[in-house]
Amino acid sequence: MIFMVPATMINASEQSDPYVMINEVASLTFDRMKREKEQINQNPELLRTVMEEELLPYIDYRFSAFKVLGKYASKVPREKLLEFVSVFREYLITSYAVALGYYDDQLVEFAPALEFDGRSDVTVRAVIKDGERPDIKVAFKVRKDRQSDQWQVYDMVAEGISLLSSKRTEFESILRQDGIDKVIELMRKNIAEPIKLNEKLNK
Repeated sequence: MIFMVPATMINASEQSDPYVMINEVASLTFDRMKREKEQINQNPELLRTVMEEELLPYIDYRFSAFKVLGKYASKVPREKLLEFVSVFREYLITSYAVALGYYDDQLVEFAPALEFDGRSDVTVRAVIKDGERPDIKVAFKVRKDRQSDQWQVYDMVAEGISLLSSKRTEFESILRQDGIDKVIELMRKNIAEPIKLNEKLNK
């Protein structure tokens, strides 16, 4: 039996600062992946658990789901909209698990924090350094929830490519031609695919 250590939640004061929040969440996630590397090597599917417990609490997946649907959100029946949001939640977990399946203890450097008073949307930038390989530029788009005043991630940009924008472009023609059911079907198919690790993780 493989035991996974429960997630460590950051405190409310840390989530009130988008830069501190991203740094803390990234540290907790990568530290857990290092700590449980052996278990993850044996069963890569455990990465989904890590993403759900460490990352998802700080991701506004509902907002992200509506952003992906764009203008089609108002045209989808409520029950289908709820189903889409639920499946999109699992889809995001899978997307982050797949992306971090290539993580192998690289160095992550965050850009200095900028002034964010009075703002409700900021971009937290970072660089992933991987030895002799070219640096990878990433950015996390974060928004403040009006009710809780807490910051949450709603998009990730890697090398200038937005996860939400790419998915919105991918789904738009399907929504137009085949409707929401086809998009949900494609997301479920993606979720069903096994998680694969970077080969270096098994060395």
